[in-house]
Amino acid sequence: MRRDRLYFFCGIGGSGMLPLALIVQSRGHVVAGSDRALDQGRTAAKFDFLRARGIALYPQDGSGPIGQDTIVVTSAAVEETVPDVQAARREGAALMTRAELLAELFNSAPLSIGIAGTSGKSTTTGMVGWLLHRAGRRPTVMNGAVMRNFVTPDLPFASALVGDGEPFVAEVDESDGSIARYTPKIAAINNIALDHKSMEELRRLFSDFTAKAGMAVLNLDNDETARLAADVPASRRLTYSLGNPAADLVAADIRPAPEGIGFTVREAGGSPVPVSLKVPGRHNVANALAALATAKACGMALSEAAAGMAEFAGIRRRLEIVGRAGGVTVIDDFGHNPDKIAATLETLHEFPGRLLVLFQPHGFGPLRLMKDGFISCFAGHLNPGDVLIMPDPVYYGGTVERAVTSTDIVEGVKARGRDARFFPARQACGEELLALARPGDRMVVMGARDDTLATFAQGLLAQLAPAA
Repeated sequence: MRRDRLYFFCGIGGSGMLPLALIVQSRGHVVAGSDRALDQGRTAAKFDFLRARGIALYPQDGSGPIGQDTIVVTSAAVEETVPDVQAARREGAALMTRAELLAELFNSAPLSIGIAGTSGKSTTTGMVGWLLHRAGRRPTVMNGAVMRNFVTPDLPFASALVGDGEPFVAEVDESDGSIARYTPKIAAINNIALDHKSMEELRRLFSDFTAKAGMAVLNLDNDETARLAADVPASRRLTYSLGNPAADLVAADIRPAPEGIGFTVREAGGSPVPVSLKVPGRHNVANALAALATAKACGMALSEAAAGMAEFAGIRRRLEIVGRAGGVTVIDDFGHNPDKIAATLETLHEFPGRLLVLFQPHGFGPLRLMKDGFISCFAGHLNPGDVLIMPDPVYYGGTVERAVTSTDIVEGVKARGRDARFFPARQACGEELLALARPGDRMVVMGARDDTLATFAQGLLAQLAPAA
């Protein structure tokens, strides 16, 4: 990376762009950026945070300081028609994708640790980052979500941790195929399921990623990752499971609680080690096993890593309890594909209380790809009495095919005997949630790629408060 050039992040407020911008700035580079959310007046606190850290922000209209000595960094969501991209072409600035820049940093690290998989990446990345930080390894961590362990008054958007040690822990994305750019020393794959790409393409991407790693951490409870594990020599893999004795790390004695979960973990030939998590759900037991195995691959003792898990505070918008009012609990969750949504619903149904679910799809493309999966997921995991409410998908502009809409999902779920309702505007969905709410209910706001969902959940809580 050249220190005499400005790095201009187009879409700097994005979940994958903001932490990368912070890491690049920490390496001594000048960073600036733009974002259409800034232009639209959304999520002002995030942009105030960036300005407070000395990052200049500009309208996304091509008026930023883009010249021949500028590297313009774009995410997959940034289209060629965006004025900043056109300015870069016109002025002869270098263009680089977020994935290209992250891979450059990642691949040059002495201990590159890539966390991959369809679901659980952000949580596992946060867990591994916390365990290494707690052990004094001074990791750099690049996550796609805010890690609550690292939040401070000066760092409210702690989706990155800047360290000067050997480990570089990164959430690695398969949705745009950029996983192919990374060469990990340690590769962890939680699971593989249909999301953004066909299963055939996903199998190839994850297989290639695993083949490049010095050590692969793989989940034997997922058919696809178990198939990968069978092709990796035993000397280059660590496996984990919630019950399969063939795994290197096995969980047992799982004890769910409303706001956490406990279990024991055993490695081959060892005694059971107790683990206590402050985050609920069996899926988080799997995430913890992946993190424990990754820590073991980094040279940590299982007992030390297990003790650190008790201090892991969780990830923002992952089954995050916003608050309680009027006997109703409001929960904010990132669930946006069938596997993630199923994990959330299964976790919540471990305990009593009706679910009032608002699910905002994160785009028309995912709706088209996963229509049948969404319908089966909600129909199979909503209980009688639960209610699903859906608005139109999030949309920020650009060209998009609207062949499948939220209405198609709602009608499919209704046809399977569950209560599902559609309102085009999210505000109307919120009004319906509030009208339905009664003491004992859990109100769940679900969706991705929209930071205002967290604000929306907080607003629902505030409107419930007078009834307390």
